[in-house]
Amino acid sequence: MPARRHFGSVRRLPSGRYQASYYHEAIRHVAPQTFASKSEGQAALAAIEADILRGVWIDPAGGRITLARWANDWLTSRTDLRPVTRAKYRHMLDCHVLPVLGGHELAKLRPSVVRGWYMGMRARYKTTADDAYRMLRAILTTAVTDGLIARNPCQVKGAGQSRSAERPIASVAEIAAAAEATPEHHRLAVLLPAWCQLRRGEVLGLQRRDMDLLHGTIRVDRSVVRPMSGELVIGPPKTSAGRRTIAVPSNILPAVRDHLERFVGPDADDWLFTSESGGPMLPSTLNRIWQRARKAIGRTDLFYHDLRHSGLTWSAASGASIAELMRRGGHANPTAALRYQHATEDRDRAIADALADLAAGTVVPLRTAPDRVARTRSRKA
Repeated sequence: MPARRHFGSVRRLPSGRYQASYYHEAIRHVAPQTFASKSEGQAALAAIEADILRGVWIDPAGGRITLARWANDWLTSRTDLRPVTRAKYRHMLDCHVLPVLGGHELAKLRPSVVRGWYMGMRARYKTTADDAYRMLRAILTTAVTDGLIARNPCQVKGAGQSRSAERPIASVAEIAAAAEATPEHHRLAVLLPAWCQLRRGEVLGLQRRDMDLLHGTIRVDRSVVRPMSGELVIGPPKTSAGRRTIAVPSNILPAVRDHLERFVGPDADDWLFTSESGGPMLPSTLNRIWQRARKAIGRTDLFYHDLRHSGLTWSAASGASIAELMRRGGHANPTAALRYQHATEDRDRAIADALADLAAGTVVPLRTAPDRVARTRSRKA
């Protein structure tokens, strides 16, 4: 009986160890490590042959690329990223990921190395560590998809999960006081995120043509942002759902009308809030305006984004559904809108009182004492 033909070949090196090699797709591949015996080399080749037959073979040469090179190529290829997101990823790679992990080859990047990097970073910057970990996991997931590595080394349990603390909420009276403490030509910038649930970039992106006083609506079509690169970017809203038309509450319509009459130019593309150069107001300028306003009302814990958060919480408390919150807030998925549903718990007492009002005049029958005594005697008998 002829001897079974083995996949690949194993040869003895001058050092006494054995080297395994094989051909696949007309290319000769050499096992990355040597073996103490010929049988160990044949066993390794048998495992490689099984991977090829199952379609899960990984080219050992593919994983020799460094993380720095792969991450930079990955970021360059992501043409779908918004400028702000791209700048954020670039900053995290240059400042937090590549200085520690960039020199590792993909195939040699072990879960223990990633875990040590993450834990060390999380001890200093919790939120940034989770953001950087999520980005790294996405980068290495693409490497798995492209067949460069067999498994993603980002295996830290619980890492990358959002741990944002509950944001503070402003009251209606506090928003009114903050607007009063703001210069007249900037007051509307305090009212719009709270009462119309606009993001900062959406507020800065508003032009005269977006304001429909006849129907009392605002059209959100653009956003003004300034990423870490320092260049002002005027583009579409954060998500496709961000393009929306919002009904303006009647209580601030007079403020909208007054602002348009006094502080906005007559042309359709004139900005609602302008810089000294005549372009849209810079995000940093708006932040400074809000910092002075929150200090005036004694709520230095409130960030500008918390105005929008407060408004969406008010909307949920008023009975808005998840779909309604998504539409008004410009959310692309219900996850973000769900965080505001906790406000409906505050309405539980109001709901209970409303139910009681339905039963007004109706007497709920209760058991009388003699009836209870009679039933007790009956059970004893």
